[in-house]
Amino acid sequence: MNPMKLVQVKPMLDAFQARHPKFIQFFGYAGQNLNEDSLLEISITTAEGKKTVTNMRITAEDLELMEKMREVMQ
Repeated sequence: MNPMKLVQVKPMLDAFQARHPKFIQFFGYAGQNLNEDSLLEISITTAEGKKTVTNMRITAEDLELMEKMREVMQ
């Protein structure tokens, strides 16, 4: 991981959080309440109304990765 790229992305993440505070709060809440075998589902609806949905079952390895990512982002 390139530390300089992280430094460049930080202001963009801060601006994203300012524009979409509920989105960040949701993932903060959801991340604390995820456990192994939880089902994560994401849907996207385009401006034209086309909807795409996917899901995944959370594994122990996924939880470990999420924890490491939290540590990196702090």
